[in-house]
Amino acid sequence: MHIDELLTLPQPEWISDDKAVFYALTISADWGQGRTAFGGATAGVLFTAINSLVGDDRVLRAFNTSFVGPITLDAPFDVQVSKLREGKNVSHFQGQILQNGKVCVASQACFGVGRTSKIRVENHEVHAMAPPRKAQFIPQIPKVTPKFLRHFDLAIAEGGVPFTGRQTHHYHGFMRFTKAPQTLTDGHLITMIDAWPPTLLQMMKWPAPASTVTWNIEFIHPHRPVSGEDWFAYQAHTRQAADGYGHTEATIWDKDNEVVAISRQTVVVFD
Repeated sequence: MHIDELLTLPQPEWISDDKAVFYALTISADWGQGRTAFGGATAGVLFTAINSLVGDDRVLRAFNTSFVGPITLDAPFDVQVSKLREGKNVSHFQGQILQNGKVCVASQACFGVGRTSKIRVENHEVHAMAPPRKAQFIPQIPKVTPKFLRHFDLAIAEGGVPFTGRQTHHYHGFMRFTKAPQTLTDGHLITMIDAWPPTLLQMMKWPAPASTVTWNIEFIHPHRPVSGEDWFAYQAHTRQAADGYGHTEATIWDKDNEVVAISRQTVVVFD
């Protein structure tokens, strides 16, 4: 299933003026991650559903997702979207993926219009990594490599392959879709940014369960036009880890070395 197919949703059924449901969606097995669907895919689907209810004058400012439970692949699920409030400048929405009557993923999104303001602080954070010539990360190994990784090119500059007992706990590198989408939307970016494994997995000496519990991503607008074929730079660092939980923070740049998003995750590991 190509990323554009994944993020193309049917027309919703309106339950009320502020609530809609997308019925009987599926995610194919090639987007699998262990016993569930790849989190970036489910977050991308939720964003796309929410975004279909938003006015054209508002852009995504923040998107927070909680991965509540596993999603069975190649099985139908519903997406329920609600408008919490739409003010003059900012709109708040929430969305849920429900399968077999249970909430699997829940998201809340904040959209806002651009306004004239006297306050302006430029973001001058840049990276010094040279763009890659080709992908170089984890080969497709049956029953080892997550299936969803076939949809992404990852090029690692710093950090290690998961489960190799490294002392490092950060990732620097680049990412893009293996098969470029026709148009790169915020939904595509959300899906792609989650492709990197948690920074802590490289410290583990053998495979063990790990997953993202919550994920918050903030988008910086406006930014230059981007293409589905572009490499995006990624740098993620572990801020703290203990008691089986880790907290990471990442910055994402476009091909022109302009920051487009800031990502924060809470990760649980069962080492």
